[in-house]
Amino acid sequence: MKQSLQLRVSQHLALTPQLQQSIRLLQLSTLELHQELEQMLTDNPLLERVDDPLDHSVRLLADGAIGAVGTTPEGASEDANSAPAGDGEGSFDAPETPAADTNGEAEWSFDDVARTAKAPDDDDARPQLEAQESTLREHLLEQMRVTVRELRDRALVELIIDALDDNGYMEESLDDIHVRMPEELEIGLDDLTIALKLVQSFDPPGVGARDAAECLALQIRRMPRVAMVTRRLALAIVEKHLAMFAQRDFNKLKKALDCDDEDLREAQCIIRQCNPHPGASFASDASDYVVPDVIVKRTRGGWQVMLNHDVMPRLRINSLYANILKQSKGDGSLTSQLQEAKWLIKNMRQRFDTILRVAQAIVDRQRNFFSHGAVAMRPLVLREIADTLGLHESTISRVTTQKYMLTPHGMFELKYFFGSHVATEAGGEASSTAIRALIKQLIGAEDPKIPFSDSKIADMLGEQGMVVARRTVAKYREALKIPPVNLRKSL
Repeated sequence: MKQSLQLRVSQHLALTPQLQQSIRLLQLSTLELHQELEQMLTDNPLLERVDDPLDHSVRLLADGAIGAVGTTPEGASEDANSAPAGDGEGSFDAPETPAADTNGEAEWSFDDVARTAKAPDDDDARPQLEAQESTLREHLLEQMRVTVRELRDRALVELIIDALDDNGYMEESLDDIHVRMPEELEIGLDDLTIALKLVQSFDPPGVGARDAAECLALQIRRMPRVAMVTRRLALAIVEKHLAMFAQRDFNKLKKALDCDDEDLREAQCIIRQCNPHPGASFASDASDYVVPDVIVKRTRGGWQVMLNHDVMPRLRINSLYANILKQSKGDGSLTSQLQEAKWLIKNMRQRFDTILRVAQAIVDRQRNFFSHGAVAMRPLVLREIADTLGLHESTISRVTTQKYMLTPHGMFELKYFFGSHVATEAGGEASSTAIRALIKQLIGAEDPKIPFSDSKIADMLGEQGMVVARRTVAKYREALKIPPVNLRKSL
């Protein structure tokens, strides 16, 4: 076979590095975006951030006074504020936030605290620092030190405390603990039982229980000002009929305990005052906060979407390195880093512009939601927003993932406004989100003594013209974390 050279002309799609970066930035959440940005700022010296994320934070000075992190000593110049911002291609600045609101009242900030002049000997000049929260183990050990004197007894009580989980329950049985104890210590099962009883007398009530029934019983026995008859009935329920009580089978419960509705209602009130997780209050789990990407406000022209400037980084090209590069007439590594910095600034601007366009399109189609709530939500799919903005559905999917909108009704992910539709008798469509809101309203207004079943709710929705099957109602109810009819029934 003879070899030869041939020229062919063809077309194909290729993702340039700039386009790949644009797609990656678009699908990142706010937290992931700032983490990515910090890495880029570390790797690229020609890229700098004008705004400081810690501008509004405070720090404790050496004399005990509060000072702002961004303050500079006297005589020092603030390079970040005095440096030129650059042209439109080399900088990305968020719009300035006005210092006063529409009512003319200035917004309070930590800077006001830093500017407050206080005398060194003033008691208010030294802030009150928050004490470190103690754990459940530390709380129990403090009670042990003032209750138990013998070292041997303290060791046994500490052994029981170490066997508790975060909720205050015993993870191991006393038999298992006794088996792994060395024989030369001569520790019997009765010694461990006494130590456990001592732990169960500590605060919080219910700690050291081995199951939920024992935890509730320990708390009921320590409740003050409870009638003896009611206390005995509540103890009988949690120790012998807790499963029946959890299923709310009140008819069988009254028959087993030989009591009437009034006695059972009083015992139920006592049981509901108990905490099934006594050690949970000592947990140090930090709450996760969501920062909105866009904010919806009502104006004279209707509902308007604005970007949250607090999550928009202000970037620019470092003028010092840019001048050095210009004087040296181009260096291979610096030139590529300059181009990457320009790409990042452009892609960052495009990211927020796309988020704003998509959010405004969603608000325009869900105006009834912002005016009347979730019951007025209309069906919406990604293709409808994509066709309106001239974008691809995958782009809309990336924009609406892990992006949040602050509305007068609360904080919602952008994907919340998209939902399937349910047919109506009139031939129209109703959003699944609106159906869930109606189910929640119906269950919230029901009689606790005679709650609505899923079939009854489906019939009530049918009376409003919405064709919804019973299993669909059950699926939506479980998505709302609403218990079934037998668990919602009360005396």
